[in-house]
Amino acid sequence: MDKEDLIKKWLNDELTPAEKQTFEQGEDFDLHQAIINSAKQFKASNFSKPGTFNDLKSSYQSENSKVKQLDWFKPLLRIASVVVITLGIYFTFFNTNLTVIETIASQQTIIELPDHSKVTLNAGSEIKYSEADWSDKRLLNLKGEAYFKVAKGKTFNVVTSQGVVTVVGTEFNVKQRKNYFEVQCFEGVVKVTSRDISKTLVAGDTYRLLNKEFSQEKTTELYPQWTQNKSTFKAIPFNAVIAEMERQYDIKIIVENIDSKRLFTGGFMHNNIEKALFSITQPMDLSYKTNASNEVIIYGNKK
Repeated sequence: MDKEDLIKKWLNDELTPAEKQTFEQGEDFDLHQAIINSAKQFKASNFSKPGTFNDLKSSYQSENSKVKQLDWFKPLLRIASVVVITLGIYFTFFNTNLTVIETIASQQTIIELPDHSKVTLNAGSEIKYSEADWSDKRLLNLKGEAYFKVAKGKTFNVVTSQGVVTVVGTEFNVKQRKNYFEVQCFEGVVKVTSRDISKTLVAGDTYRLLNKEFSQEKTTELYPQWTQNKSTFKAIPFNAVIAEMERQYDIKIIVENIDSKRLFTGGFMHNNIEKALFSITQPMDLSYKTNASNEVIIYGNKK
C-alpha cells in the first residue's frame, strides 16, 4: 500500500491494527497528527442571511471586489517570486568572490597582487580578479588603463573587451578605452591578441588598435608617462584627449565649432588645469573658457 492510500485510510479510521501500528511508528506521524489537531481548532464561520435581494447584491459586489484585488495582486507575487529565485541562482552560481578595485576621476592607485606583481591603475579604471584561484590562474579583467610589473611565474593574462595580453614576467601598459586599445611593452616579451590580429612585442614596441585600424610603433619611454602625472598622445583624435582630461581632472568639457576627430600629438600635466587646457588648445589653435566650477568650453577661433 502506498503512502497516500495509508494516510486516507488513517483519516477515515479504516486502518487495521497492524497498519495503524506501522503508520504511527512512521517518521511523519507526528506531523500528520499535529495538522489534525490544529484543524480541530477551526470553526465554521457564522452564517448570516441577507434580509433583502439588494443586501445580497451589495454583499456579493463587495466580496467580488475583494477577489478581483487579490487576483490583480497575484501577478506581483509571481514576479516577486521570480526575482527572489533569480537572485538566488545568481548568488549561488555567479558569485565567484572576485576582488574588484576601481578608481574614480583624478585618482590613481597601486595594487599588489597575490604573487607580488604590481598594478598601477589610472583614473577611471577597474580590475577584477580571483584571489582564491590566483596561484592556479593568473588572470585579471581590465577596464580602462593600467601599468603592470609582473612577477615571474605562470602565464599572466590581462583580459579586456578589445583584446587579451599574455606574459610571463615583464613590464607593460594596457589602455582600453572607447574604440581605442593600446599595449606598450617596457620590459620582457608580451603577446597581444585582438580580433584576428596577434602580435609579439618586445621592449619598446607599441600595439595600437584605433577605431578598428591596427598600427605598430616604437617608444623610447621607460615607463608610461601617466604614472608620472602626465598624459601623452601621438596622432590621437582630439575627442579621446578631451575624454582623458575629463578623467584626470573630474570636469565636463563642452566643444563648440571644432572637429573633435582631428588628430592631436602632445600632452598635458595632471597637476594644473590651466596649464593643461593651454597645452591641448594652443597647438590646435583653439580657445577655452570656464563656464562653471567643473565645466569648460573649448571652441574654435573664427577666421
